[in-house]
Amino acid sequence: MEQFEEILGYELWGNSVYDYGFAFIVFVGLLVVFKLFKIIVVRRIGKLAKKTKNDFDDELIKAIKAISPLFYFVVALYFPLRMLVVNPKADEVIAGVFLVVIVYQVVKTLQTLIEYALMRFASKRDGKGAQAETTFVGIKLIVGIVLWMVAILLILSNLGFNITSLIASLGIGGLAIAFAVQNILADLFSSFSIYFDKPFAVGDSIKLGEQIGTVKYIGLKTTRIQTLDGDELVVSNSELTTSQVRNFGKMKRRRIKTSIGVEYGTPLAKLKKINEIVKGIINGVKDTEFNRCHFKEFGDFSLNYEIVFFVMSGEMTEYLDRQQEINFALVQAFEKEGIEMAFPTQTVHVKKD
Repeated sequence: MEQFEEILGYELWGNSVYDYGFAFIVFVGLLVVFKLFKIIVVRRIGKLAKKTKNDFDDELIKAIKAISPLFYFVVALYFPLRMLVVNPKADEVIAGVFLVVIVYQVVKTLQTLIEYALMRFASKRDGKGAQAETTFVGIKLIVGIVLWMVAILLILSNLGFNITSLIASLGIGGLAIAFAVQNILADLFSSFSIYFDKPFAVGDSIKLGEQIGTVKYIGLKTTRIQTLDGDELVVSNSELTTSQVRNFGKMKRRRIKTSIGVEYGTPLAKLKKINEIVKGIINGVKDTEFNRCHFKEFGDFSLNYEIVFFVMSGEMTEYLDRQQEINFALVQAFEKEGIEMAFPTQTVHVKKD
């Protein structure tokens, strides 16, 4: 017994065999506790997940399962080592490794949960469309950079580095980098502006300058528009947010102003009848609403009427279909009433002496 106690009291590098044994038991015990904790927590949350309609608990389970085994190993090893007498330099190394592992795992878990929250927000706002996915990638990139920069500065500060001068140098370097990539950053933040402000969305028909087309894709740097001619127009996002863009996709109804001309010499009774003919035709066409029809002016070769009506759709094809249907009906009605449409003519009067 005395011999056993003598063995336990034998010292090596400032610690007895008993101290090493006790530290080892604590290490193994912590590993077992962490393992049981992980199993129990996952099982409990899994049971709750079955009773809830949201998927946050599923994401939480995923985050817990994603915790690296190295994290549990280092944490379980750190506390027993703190119980032992070790070299000050070795103690600094142990504390540094522990800090790095802890910060790394915290940042990874935070990144997972923040990405989930952002994606859920994007999905609720716009569904799981290409625009939501694209904007999510950009925000995810920025969040990741910010989190890891904070983590690195935290680690360096705790390891004894003077981060004040480092931040100052990073600030100067950051300004230089920002100046070099200002166009890229402008397009990146413009894509966020397009996403959150929503001046247009994928599928909208827009007019940019003289170009009209349908938005096919909104990326982090550029937006692609398929023009009426069928070619693809690639425009930088910063140009889109600084230009005047007409969005036909937001139209609930389209106001149409057109005109027709009838021949000079048309009897007054028939001229007065044109207003009722036009009104009846427009009101009889599906998804259209008559606004007004007036005998506006005496033209060079015709008596001109101005017609205004609404098409209850913002779609260009829908508008053209309704316009065509009205035009056909006007030609048919004028033929029936004996009203002649005017065309450019010139009458020459010859005077005989």
